[in-house]
Amino acid sequence: MRQNKLFKNDISIKEKESILIDGIKTNRIYGEFWTSKQRQASSLQEISYRACFKPQLPRYFIQKYTSANEIVYDPFAGRGTTTIEAGLLGRKVIQNDINPLSIVLSKPRLYVPTFNQISERLSEIKISASLKSTLDLSMFFEKETLNEILCLRHYFKRKVQENTFDNIDSWIQMVATNRLTGHSPGFFSVYTFPPNQAVSQASQIKINQKRKQQPTYKDTKKLILKKTQQLQKSLSTTDINNLRNALKTSLFLTNTADQTPEIKSDSVSLIVTSPPFLDVVDYKDDNWLRTWFNDINSDIIGKQITMSKTVEKWSEDMQKIFHELTRVLKKGGQVAFEVGEVKAGKIKLDEIIVPLGVNAGLSCDSILINTQDFTKTSNIWGVKNNQQGTNTNRIVVFIK
Repeated sequence: MRQNKLFKNDISIKEKESILIDGIKTNRIYGEFWTSKQRQASSLQEISYRACFKPQLPRYFIQKYTSANEIVYDPFAGRGTTTIEAGLLGRKVIQNDINPLSIVLSKPRLYVPTFNQISERLSEIKISASLKSTLDLSMFFEKETLNEILCLRHYFKRKVQENTFDNIDSWIQMVATNRLTGHSPGFFSVYTFPPNQAVSQASQIKINQKRKQQPTYKDTKKLILKKTQQLQKSLSTTDINNLRNALKTSLFLTNTADQTPEIKSDSVSLIVTSPPFLDVVDYKDDNWLRTWFNDINSDIIGKQITMSKTVEKWSEDMQKIFHELTRVLKKGGQVAFEVGEVKAGKIKLDEIIVPLGVNAGLSCDSILINTQDFTKTSNIWGVKNNQQGTNTNRIVVFIK
């Protein structure tokens, strides 16, 4: 193993200290590495998903450690933030997530159809009143709106069965999935919780009663086109070409992260990821409406997603995963493993992760603490995560 000082000349560094974790010597580095560029994110990343990191995070590492056409991999892909950033930057992409919903939200954005193609395809989707829902969704959607949603759902299922489901269909499906429920007029639903999760039917009934609201008609096709414009507004011709090139060699997996035989050994240049943090997020319950819309068995997802309830079990699971990450990573490649503080800061997962990576054969270069100093206006809105009024990410950086 070789020890590189990856952040030696980084002008973003504010503070650096040498630390010892379980006898392993490393550096803890503080700085504002990517949040200062938070307004520079691509519009294509504006897809909501629970517990996802900002696109500037993977972009920072991708630009720092990789070159064009090298492989970037995310074993816990979520909405595909790392995948999209890598594609935009002209890298090859591999992603994995046990939840098939991840592919629904990410893969379509590697092939960006034109607005006219999407508009024409939407006009071909027939809306009829013959379909009935097996779920009571009247607390979320007005009757005609729900009918349009059912027709969209039926259309996608039919196209898949006929083997005619294409990139334009997948884009429409991705946008419709993202527009199901939310807290603004741009969603299909009545006002509900933020768009990265769906509350239960019973909870939505209470929300409606408290707000004295009821669902009103939403033109689903119109809203899909509006969101399409928003997603594509910042894309250049180069961006679109880079994304399509990435799609040609892409690999999308739905395995457990410790079992990815489809990925060749010593092939990946950079891994950027953030795993589930203990049992903080319930991915099955949060995505129940999205999985229904996409005909995905949410019970399977609930059983398979790594949601350990104890630090010991979480560590055991992560150790297996690190052995697999070490296998696929090429010599000299890096892992940027984003973790956070859980249990009100009492558990610092970065200190747990360090020995796991070393045990798997990696060298821990540093723990990167990204800090964002908020303005007084931000503090008024309560945007602060600790006593100093800063927002932090903790990224453990390993080298093979």
